[in-house]
Amino acid sequence: MTDAVRKQSAEAAKLNEDCALVAALLGGTKAMRAAGKTYLPQWPGEDDETYKLRLAVATLFPAYGRTIDVLSAKPFSKPVTLGEDVPERLKPWLQNVDLAGRDLHSFLSEITQEAMGYGFSGILIDFPKAGNLVTKADEEAAGVRPYFVQVHVQNILGWLPKTATSLEGLTQLRLLECVSEPNGDFDTKEVEQVRVLGRGTWQIWRQVETGSKKEWTLHEEGITSLKIIPFVPVYGKRLGYMQATPPLLELAYTNIEHWQSKSDQQNILHVARVPILFARMLGEGGITVGAGSAVKSDSPEGDLKFVEHTGAAIDAGRMSILDLEDRMRQAGAELLVIKPGNVTESQTLADNEQGACALQKIAGNVEDAGDQALQLMAEWVNEPEGGHITIFKDFGAATLAEASAELLFKSVANGRISGETYFNELQRRGILSPDLKWEDEQERIQSAPPDLVGV
Repeated sequence: MTDAVRKQSAEAAKLNEDCALVAALLGGTKAMRAAGKTYLPQWPGEDDETYKLRLAVATLFPAYGRTIDVLSAKPFSKPVTLGEDVPERLKPWLQNVDLAGRDLHSFLSEITQEAMGYGFSGILIDFPKAGNLVTKADEEAAGVRPYFVQVHVQNILGWLPKTATSLEGLTQLRLLECVSEPNGDFDTKEVEQVRVLGRGTWQIWRQVETGSKKEWTLHEEGITSLKIIPFVPVYGKRLGYMQATPPLLELAYTNIEHWQSKSDQQNILHVARVPILFARMLGEGGITVGAGSAVKSDSPEGDLKFVEHTGAAIDAGRMSILDLEDRMRQAGAELLVIKPGNVTESQTLADNEQGACALQKIAGNVEDAGDQALQLMAEWVNEPEGGHITIFKDFGAATLAEASAELLFKSVANGRISGETYFNELQRRGILSPDLKWEDEQERIQSAPPDLVGV
C-alpha cells in the first residue's frame, strides 16, 4: 500500500503550472468568476460586498479561447490525408479511431486545440483486455482492436526516466483517470484511479478505506504484448522531453489584464452615470427633488446642483482596453507570420520548413505524432508499418499586418465587429489606402453590377 502512486511528480507539476490559468480563460466568464480573487484582485479599501458585486457583473472578453479555436482549426480546414503506406487493415479503424465516434481528422484536431491551449497533449494507443480471447482470429471476430485515447496534460502524474536519455523511451508512465461504474439499478458513480504503465505491463490503483484511513492499493494488473509504453507526446511549444508551454501564454496574461481593466472600466462607468446632488447652505430641513418640487434657500450663498464626472478617466480607460484588444489580436497573428526571407507558403514548405511560421511547425509536430501513433497501432496487431499522414500546412502570412487582418476578417464574418471597424483597421495596418473613405466604398458597393461569376 502506498499513497505515492497518486502523488504528482515535480516534473509533472512543472508541465502543469499554467493549466489553472488556461482552464479559467477557456472556461469563460463562469470559470473566471469562480476563480475570484486569483485573477480579479480585491483592491485595498474595497469592502467585501462591493467586491462581490463587481465580480458578479464582470464579463470575459474571450480573446484567448477564440484565438485558440481559430488558429488550431487552420491545419484542419482540409481533411487529413492518409499515405499509400497506411495498411488496409488500419484504415477502417481510423473512421472511429477512439471507439467514441471520432475519426482521425476530428481526433487530431482536438489534440491540436488542446496542445495549443495548454501547451501539451498526449495520445495513448490502448488495447482492450482480451479476456478469454486466445488467438488473433478470436480478437478479430470479437472486434477487439487498438484505439487512441486523448490524454489531457492535467491527467499526467509522472514518468520515468525523468529525461529522454534512452532510445527505448519511457519505462513508466502514471496517469490519473476517472471511470464510471454502476451504482444501483438506475445510477452510476465516478471512481478515481491511477493507471501505471510499464514496458509490457499495466496496473490499476484505487483508493480504499482501511479502518479510519484511506489508502491507495493495487486494484488489478496484467501484461501486454507490446514491450514499450504506447504513448506519444504532442507539444504546443516544446521546451524539452515531456516539457512544454502554451505557445500563446503571453496572450493569456494579456487576456487576464483585459479582464481586470474591463472590470475597472465597468466600475467607473457605474459611478460616472450616477450624478451626485450637491447642496450648500439650504438650511436644516429635508430636500425634496422632483418635477413638481422646488428648493428655496434663505442664504444668498445657497446652492443646489448635480456634480458629474468629467469623463476623462473613462475615455482613458476605453483607449487602454482597445489597446489591449489590439495587442491580443497581434499576439495571435504572430503565429501565422512566416520567417523573413520566405515570401510564400509554398516556398516556406519547400525550404524544409526552416522559415515556417509557428503554427506550421505545430501542425508538423502533430503530423509526426500522428505517424508515431499509427506505428504503435500497427505494432499492437503485428503490422510491420503504420504508414504516414499529411496535415494541411499551406497557410501563413508574409507580414503581421496581413495575419492580423485575417483574424479581423474572421471577427467580421462571425458578426463580432462591424464592417466599418474592419475597414478602419485595414487602413490602420496599411493594407488599404488611407485616401479611401468608408462612405465612398459603400456607394461603390451599392452601384456595382451583379457578380456574374458562375452564371
